[in-house]
Amino acid sequence: MSSQRYGHISASPTLPSQEGAAPNLVELAALLNEEGIETPVSHAPALREKARKAYYWIVNHAIISPHYDIAYGRHDDLTISFREGSSVTLPSEHSFCSYVLLPLLNFVVRKRALLIGGPGKGKTATATLLGILAGYTKLELNQAIRHGQPQMTVTDLLGSPMPGDLLKAESPDDLNVAWRKWIGMRVKIIDEYNRIPTRTQSSLLTLMGSGYAEIFDQILYSPPSAWFLTANDDAGGGTFQVIEALKDRIDIVVKALQFNSQFLDELLHRIERGIEPDEVVPAGLIFTPEELDLMAKDVMTVTIPPSVLRIIRYFMSQFDFCDLVSPIFEYKSKDTARLSGVKISEICNQDCPRDKTQHLCTQTHQGLSVRSFMTLLTFAKALAWFRNESEVSVEDVRQIIPFILHEKLHPNLRSPFFQNPDNRIYRMDRVGWIRNLFDLAMDRFETSGRDMDDEVAKIETTFNKGLDGLSLKDTRKRMSHIQKLIQKLAKRYELDAFLYESVLALKYYYMRYQSYASWLEAQDS
Repeated sequence: MSSQRYGHISASPTLPSQEGAAPNLVELAALLNEEGIETPVSHAPALREKARKAYYWIVNHAIISPHYDIAYGRHDDLTISFREGSSVTLPSEHSFCSYVLLPLLNFVVRKRALLIGGPGKGKTATATLLGILAGYTKLELNQAIRHGQPQMTVTDLLGSPMPGDLLKAESPDDLNVAWRKWIGMRVKIIDEYNRIPTRTQSSLLTLMGSGYAEIFDQILYSPPSAWFLTANDDAGGGTFQVIEALKDRIDIVVKALQFNSQFLDELLHRIERGIEPDEVVPAGLIFTPEELDLMAKDVMTVTIPPSVLRIIRYFMSQFDFCDLVSPIFEYKSKDTARLSGVKISEICNQDCPRDKTQHLCTQTHQGLSVRSFMTLLTFAKALAWFRNESEVSVEDVRQIIPFILHEKLHPNLRSPFFQNPDNRIYRMDRVGWIRNLFDLAMDRFETSGRDMDDEVAKIETTFNKGLDGLSLKDTRKRMSHIQKLIQKLAKRYELDAFLYESVLALKYYYMRYQSYASWLEAQDS
């Protein structure tokens, strides 16, 4: 092998593109595609290509990980089975290594990634590589990495007041804080975050969640940053229990996959020549702060078609519903059980009449937060953006969703689903389990007929046109239509998670019309 290979930028294959993206009609998704987000036309394609070149350079020359687990083209794949029951799939379209692609996407959209895996898997090295892509030197990054350890204090993490000021100051306003330089960096690396004491975790939470650090009433704001946290496992193996609020701030989880011994000659080559990948990153792959800002904006120009949003809605609605936790319709949520201290596994095994092998709600302990929805929309856009598509596809959602929900969904191992011998393997592989959840949800979505006959969507479309000029008679007519639709749905379908959220939405529109009708009546009196 020649040492020149480490300075070579492998050209990425030409990825297909699509034109004529449909408008984004859901308010939550619109938050991620606001007016005013514009990227100069001359810069956007170059930045996408630069990001793809960065991926291919890392996957070919820096991170030795031949695991192409994000695969497209399922319908034309070639699957080869082994006698013991396992199988390997040769994808018919482009595939990517999650261990390289997902940290890169996190770098692009400036979110918070958790890299998990055993010691020596290269988690910190991967984060350092992305810091170098942001223009920092290896020395700057080594100085900036915060290493979690049981004695870490808030001042170790954030900084401390100048000693002279502590003696002279008469009020907190007189203090000058010597802030840690890493707070102002665009790439932030927290090594072994689950070894940080709880009190210090709270300060980290404020910085991650709200974007500022605070000491003695002094505040320092952080620029938009890509966060990379590492942990040796995600099962509580650190010195300290990670607080739930901090876990909830993690947007995507990336598994550090094992080294393949077939590539031992690559390691030998590096040892013999003293080559470290982070020392030979091509200058053409370094992003300026302006390019980082433009990339993040360009991702938001990718649209999510209404048909894909409906599928996301259907899937994300499956987990929070629990019919037996409250007689009040609005409180039929797993969060009601959590706040009472009752475990979902106990409720599911009682008198719930639903088929527990079919309803996905039985497989999880909890539902999803709004932050999970927004993170999924963001990374689905980022994945489509990387593939040079103008809009998000269902397959983009399917590929990215296990890594988004890895720390958000916790399996209810007492569910009958996991008692099936064929499904016990999902007890250990959370990525595979969540992807299987998505596939099961899509099967139910297609067989239920609700993708073809969604009257709730029609009511939503009518309502979104506005109420200005609507007469009292027409308002009452719409209220009557909603009432009859709820009655129809109650007779036609079993009350499952998706129908529950649909009925709540219908009740919302009904109440909005009722308030408007009351206002019209008051105007006439």
